[in-house]
Amino acid sequence: QKAAQNLKPIVPIKFRISSRTDTGVHALCNSAHLDIQRAPGKPAFSEKQLVYSLNYHLKPEPIRILNAYRVTNSFHARFSALSRTYIYRLLMGCSHYSEIPVFERDLCWAPVGGYLNVPAMQDAAQFLLGTHDFSTFRSLNSETPLQSPVRTILQADIRPSSGFLSQHYEHRGLEFWELKFRGRSFLYRQVRRMVGALVAVGQGKLTPRHIKELLEIKDSRAFPSNAMAPPSGLFLKSVEY
Repeated sequence: QKAAQNLKPIVPIKFRISSRTDTGVHALCNSAHLDIQRAPGKPAFSEKQLVYSLNYHLKPEPIRILNAYRVTNSFHARFSALSRTYIYRLLMGCSHYSEIPVFERDLCWAPVGGYLNVPAMQDAAQFLLGTHDFSTFRSLNSETPLQSPVRTILQADIRPSSGFLSQHYEHRGLEFWELKFRGRSFLYRQVRRMVGALVAVGQGKLTPRHIKELLEIKDSRAFPSNAMAPPSGLFLKSVEY
């Protein structure tokens, strides 16, 4: 928003962003909309001009504008979204957090114990698919009383992935896995709680069936203590329109 104000609009600019993320969570590609009204006689910015100009003023910030598109007045970055896709990066093979590759620090989670039972996690993830009351899988915040806890999960996959420069330390036996979730919208910290519960299944602390039981309880207080995944491994991958 500050970068856009440097473009000297005649009306103050307000960014409307599609999705907010917790502190420590990353976004590979978020989206937002804004209106820029220029002084009379000045032409509208082209998409390319807007990308270059905003990135010039964003130089010191860990954010870059990837694309800009002209949209209709009825478009809204948050409410026009058809779905949002999140990925969560897990690292297996570390017996201690100090074994996480330095270039992966704060970009993945290496759960205690080193290895996880992935097939059990994949079985458990199937219980999350579809439309459910996700009360157990949301943290409480100021918006909770106003929000319906019912959400629809369109995709819940767990697949092998690659790490940054991982081909150079294959001998260490480290494995990267990605959990992918797609849905129209998510509750506060819902993805981190789902990941944490699935990791607990992978560690043998819960069975796949426990995921179904947690859904049926519909009470955030029933969520296992200290099971929420940390923010560092979570990425908003894309917002679909």
